[in-house]
Amino acid sequence: MFYTIEETVEALKSGKTTSVALVQSSIDTFESDKKSDKALNAFLEIYDDVLELAKAADAQIAEARANGSIDKLFAEKPLLGVPFANKDNISVRGKSVTCSSKILEGYKAPYNATVIDRLANAGAIPLGRCNMDEFAMGSSTEYSVYGPTRNPINRDYVSGGSSGGSTAAVAANQVLFGLGTETGGSVRLPASYCGVYGLKPTYGVLSRWGVVAYGSSLDQVGIIGHTPKDIATPLSIMSGADFYDDTSADLPESDSLKNLTAYKDFSSLKIAVPKQFMETKGLDPDVKKVFDDVQDWFKSKGAKIDSVDLPILDASIASYYVIALSEAASNLSRFDGIRYGNRVDNKNGYDQLYVDTRSDGFGPEVKRRIIIGNYVLSEQFSGPTYKKGMSVRARIQREVAKLFESYDIILCPVCPTAAFKLGAKYDDPMAMYLSDLYTVFVNLARIPSISVPAGFTSETNEAAAKMPVGIQFAGKMFSEAKILQLAQAWEEDHKGCGVPVK
Repeated sequence: MFYTIEETVEALKSGKTTSVALVQSSIDTFESDKKSDKALNAFLEIYDDVLELAKAADAQIAEARANGSIDKLFAEKPLLGVPFANKDNISVRGKSVTCSSKILEGYKAPYNATVIDRLANAGAIPLGRCNMDEFAMGSSTEYSVYGPTRNPINRDYVSGGSSGGSTAAVAANQVLFGLGTETGGSVRLPASYCGVYGLKPTYGVLSRWGVVAYGSSLDQVGIIGHTPKDIATPLSIMSGADFYDDTSADLPESDSLKNLTAYKDFSSLKIAVPKQFMETKGLDPDVKKVFDDVQDWFKSKGAKIDSVDLPILDASIASYYVIALSEAASNLSRFDGIRYGNRVDNKNGYDQLYVDTRSDGFGPEVKRRIIIGNYVLSEQFSGPTYKKGMSVRARIQREVAKLFESYDIILCPVCPTAAFKLGAKYDDPMAMYLSDLYTVFVNLARIPSISVPAGFTSETNEAAAKMPVGIQFAGKMFSEAKILQLAQAWEEDHKGCGVPVK
């Protein structure tokens, strides 16, 4: 397996490798890993037609090489023959999509998600579906009916969530890039824990058509890769308005993503560091040190960094969970055993069938969030909590947008800590929810942000010795090109911090 998309495409064009060889390598790694005592459990299955798709890609490449049109072919299909990982809540026609939940056992998608269609049209091959927290509700990929996904850096630790499967597959070199989804940090958090790059784009840049909904006003498809270029290329292909998604939008400067270059003019770069995040009591000293190192790097390049006061950020996690859980309760009401998915049959009428199916099909974390969401939506019990949450969100959007009138990016850690050991927070929902402390404001403000692998915890850290630490670069809406260029400048100086995979 080659390390980057760019290297892989050049090898495919020159004949140094084939799509079949790439796919077979991923299959062999998957099959070998399943036999391990501490299996990664990143892929849940490899799709049954991947080798046929790879053979078809190789045939196109061979024909184009023979008639001298190889460059033209790859201009039209820039990812031809390149396999990628797909999260288990993104629809691929005719394939299982279960959201890692018992309630969708046996369900097969009747159509492709728009992001899958666009990648397929560019020649990319969906390799298989990857593990996740059930219905994307979690920060560790431990809340899955298929069991947890382990961290490839140290398999006693979590991979992060909810896109832990796709992220672990990329970090373990099982695949070149992966698709995940974000509602409050579910791409950036596992990217930080596993030591790879993870982008959450501006809300609407990637269509949500064909993606199983969690919190519709927050959900966003994201991309995980070994380098910023490995994110920029799929992003340029998948982005843009979609007839089937009224919230979708075109991405300005998308052409600059196709041949991503490193950011150059640091002397004019102004960076904001919210002091609310630096005053967090739970901020691990090792994470703080890595963050200080990143600030020093920016300063050495000539950038200006200011500590800014955004008091509204203190309310971001409360606002996020009020909104997300309310929308989840509404969205998940469709899973009733009547129309699709798993069903618990009984002879006591539809009401009892509905109760039994949902009680048996949903896991404890999903049930917890549905119950809280329904409580919030019941004004006779909670009062106008949902309306207040939306009001706080609107203020966060305004104040973050105002901040970007004076600054180019917001710089902060991805998470207060590095990855934690499997089981350490499984039965402590509040501790798990606080993993999202630094990420949810991005989703609420609908801005883009990328997790950059920036360093490691120290060997003396008892909670997470020598585990990766990610720092995020967040920009104003539709500034994907700028934050990816900044990430590319970091990559060229640090090579992703050289994350070792065990």
